[in-house]
Amino acid sequence: MHPHIIRLYEVIETPSDIYVVMEYVKSGELFDYIVEKGRLQEDEARNFFQQIISGVEYCHRNMVVHRDLKPENLLLDSYHNVKIADFGLSNIMRDGHFLKTSCGSPNYAAPEVISGKLYAGPEVDVWSCGVILYALLCGTLPFDDENIPNLFKKIKGGIYTLPSHLSPGARDLIPRMLVVDSMKRITIPEIHQHAWFQAHLPRYLAVPPPETTQQAKKIDEDILQEVVRMGFDRNQLIESLRNRLQNEGTVTYYLLFDDRFRVSSGYLGAEFQETMEFNCMHPDEVTSPASGHRYNGYVEYQGFGLRQQFPVEKKWALGLQSRAHPREIMTEVLKALQELNVCWKKVGHYNMKCSWIPGIPGRHEGMVNNAIHADHYFDDESSIIESDGLIRSPNVVKFEVQLYKTREEKYLLDLQRVRGPQMLFLDLCAAFLAQLHVL
Repeated sequence: MHPHIIRLYEVIETPSDIYVVMEYVKSGELFDYIVEKGRLQEDEARNFFQQIISGVEYCHRNMVVHRDLKPENLLLDSYHNVKIADFGLSNIMRDGHFLKTSCGSPNYAAPEVISGKLYAGPEVDVWSCGVILYALLCGTLPFDDENIPNLFKKIKGGIYTLPSHLSPGARDLIPRMLVVDSMKRITIPEIHQHAWFQAHLPRYLAVPPPETTQQAKKIDEDILQEVVRMGFDRNQLIESLRNRLQNEGTVTYYLLFDDRFRVSSGYLGAEFQETMEFNCMHPDEVTSPASGHRYNGYVEYQGFGLRQQFPVEKKWALGLQSRAHPREIMTEVLKALQELNVCWKKVGHYNMKCSWIPGIPGRHEGMVNNAIHADHYFDDESSIIESDGLIRSPNVVKFEVQLYKTREEKYLLDLQRVRGPQMLFLDLCAAFLAQLHVL
């Protein structure tokens, strides 16, 4: 259960066939992507590498060593995010036991693997990741020879060259991973701390994901009810989910669960990035989408999102959605923006450009009250307010507000930063939701 590891939902065995039900990944292999583009720009290569390391680390935490990491086994989804696949050569690591099988592709195999020596597991995956990083940044392999004995000689001797175009950070990290002596080779936690790896590291990859057992304990009530409506027994389904049993009910649950979060990621980032449901115990109690701060309501982290832990009546839902009329929604939005002294300019019926700077009280007092409460306020140009004075301030936060219609006949409110300090924007989002009255 990791965003960069391909999901296996079910294996069905019949007398003549074995059916493997897996996550659909549409964009092919990372290998073909590298062949098509040649060497990648450093930021793109780093993004792929960060995702790969995150997935490999998750495997190791769950005592699985992959042993066949290579670009052919790294698939890309529709958003070009990595999915580690093909665990056919993987094995379970056990404390006090070493592995000895020589397996994997020679070009990516560690010296101890091709030499038939004992190995614990994680160190051979680190070597393979080093070869993959080299391939991403250089478009070629560090160890390559048509003659297998010569290839093995290069690998065992750690004989390769670093192109001059690599940045100092990459030139430091790759040799630390391609160390012949496995005892001196960099570890996954050390890779995480490396300055080159840390650059532009997404927030969801900066912290370890929840334990699989903890994720399994968190059950999405909406999806649970949807599965129950299909004819499955509720108590049996809950018991199966908590015990991580594989049956028709749990497979159905996880297919629906993953599909929802793949579709509902919003503008915040990649399809697997944490999303949030804004649960309301009271019309004035809302949770901030940007910071996760609590405003009287209660939510609990569960890996792919924040969900309610007890039944409450709500109208705002995942991604800040509402079934109310768009005009009602925008009325509440404008009221909240006015309370925060945000200046806005209409660029469409449900799209506004906004400017905000902290510490300027009362900019809108008496300026837009009549327009906001009028039925035709969207067509009233007197309600369009923008201050050029704000634009010149170094602390100005400029953002856009857009209302979208979703497939579920709901309306999704989207706030996206255009420029300005990121932390101020997060503060504004928190304050905005604290002011927003639930429709």
